[in-house]
Amino acid sequence: MDERVLDHFRESLAVKEASAALAPAISAAGSRMAVSLSEGGKILSCGNGGSAADAQHFSSELLNRFERERAALPAIALTTDSSTLTSISNDYDYAEIFAKQIRALGRPGDVLLAISTSGNSENVRRAVGAAQEQGVAVVALTGRDGGTIAADLADADIELRVPAERTCRIQEVHLLIIHCLCDAIDEALCGREESTP
Repeated sequence: MDERVLDHFRESLAVKEASAALAPAISAAGSRMAVSLSEGGKILSCGNGGSAADAQHFSSELLNRFERERAALPAIALTTDSSTLTSISNDYDYAEIFAKQIRALGRPGDVLLAISTSGNSENVRRAVGAAQEQGVAVVALTGRDGGTIAADLADADIELRVPAERTCRIQEVHLLIIHCLCDAIDEALCGREESTP
């Protein structure tokens, strides 16, 4: 069992090492989000299961704080309103739960953080389409081959695709990317802090 646990650590380290190649794209995504926030926009986020938790984690880091004191930043996790989610699922289709919210809440200049480890979540794919229709920029966190979401992205959208197959490894890197995005936003909006990397 010890060796099995060590294998998890080794594999996680290897995937993170390979994902370091995403640094320029992560930086670009963080800059895009910071510009949106500085110009009065907001960040919407969505995903399913563990990715829903990641969407909520990201939103909470903006609404409250990440590692430094600053004003609250406007962010909405589209995964949290059970009445909205269940009514859309019941009256229309589960695949519409995020897209319908984006059509109501998304404005040009906003950013959608769309999270799907497989890249094939239909409700996240439709959220991307709704964002594009609304003039909302898209940052997609994916894995594997990027799936249908990668195929649907426009040239101006940013995909952060983790080079791994296992969902747990992809999720681990998605969390690291989320923390990088939070740090990039704080850095852009609050200035350099000497005690952080």
